[in-house]
Amino acid sequence: MKLVAAVSGGVDSAVTAARLCADGNEVTAVHLRLRDGAEPAAEDARRVADALALPFEVWDLRDAFQIQVLGNFAGEYAAGRTPNPCLVCNRTIKFGALLDKALARGFDGLATGHYARLARSGGLAELSRAVDSAKDQSYVLSVLTQAQLRHVWLPLGASTKDDVRAEASARGLPVAAKSESMDLCFIPDGDTTAWLSERLRERPGVIVDEAGTPLGSHSGTYRFTVGQRKGLNIKTPAPGREPRFVIGLDADQRRVIVGPRAHLLVTGLIGGPATWTSGAQPPGPLEALVQVRAHAAPQAGLVTPQADGTVEVILHTPIVGVAPGQTAAFYDGSTVLGSATIRRTVQDYAADTAL
Repeated sequence: MKLVAAVSGGVDSAVTAARLCADGNEVTAVHLRLRDGAEPAAEDARRVADALALPFEVWDLRDAFQIQVLGNFAGEYAAGRTPNPCLVCNRTIKFGALLDKALARGFDGLATGHYARLARSGGLAELSRAVDSAKDQSYVLSVLTQAQLRHVWLPLGASTKDDVRAEASARGLPVAAKSESMDLCFIPDGDTTAWLSERLRERPGVIVDEAGTPLGSHSGTYRFTVGQRKGLNIKTPAPGREPRFVIGLDADQRRVIVGPRAHLLVTGLIGGPATWTSGAQPPGPLEALVQVRAHAAPQAGLVTPQADGTVEVILHTPIVGVAPGQTAAFYDGSTVLGSATIRRTVQDYAADTAL
């Protein structure tokens, strides 16, 4: 196959490229330039390409990244939602603009260092969890369509991280011992609030309880997320009273709503538009495992596709702290069925016995 290997400058993408070469593919190493200030990563990617004797190119997608990922991230927070920019980047940039350009250039597809498995049968590509559950990244790939998955290769899905590091060392790859970052690539210091504050104007408002009683003030709802307890700047509850958490955000009215932890319990959600990795919407309701964060434990639920492309989900066991803007991924065992962006959640305050 004639493939693009997306090389980030890290060990996972380096081993991915090496395995593609070992399997006899015609490989070009491509590094994405998504923002200014990431030159060290580009240099590491070039060193990997040189070590493997691969053609190396840098594709500049800064404009698309600025609009599709950074603009979306700030806009979602401004609207009172909690987005996951990695999923947006995968859908629109890595497996969107990058894959589109690769196919237009005559490549057969794109390989990345994500930890997830792909199986091909009858012309369909089936996405499933990685063997290494600690590194599984199928959740962040659940937004991909069948049209995208058909042109994707994921060589690390059956490997553990330790295996990959050992292989990188054995192959003499220059990034074998390089540490990995767990922060957002565009917020390397992890201070999301500071990053947003530089881009969103202050919109002062009030912090209220569920009855609408003012308890404090704030300078912008984007500074808060559902489930947050610290930094609320409200009076400490009287002894014996429950701590208060952010249970809702109303960006239009500039209100942050707080309440007891039990009121974070979610029993259902509405999401959409849904993406189904098979390329076809299921004909009716289905029992599935529902995962709402990258490393959250999946919960059983009934997922019902709607005629308008949305989904309704009833969770068999309530979960805590789900926010509009997050993505719900649906699984059949370890197989990814699809995903949907959460539009709103359904709370059941009577379910507080589950705590």
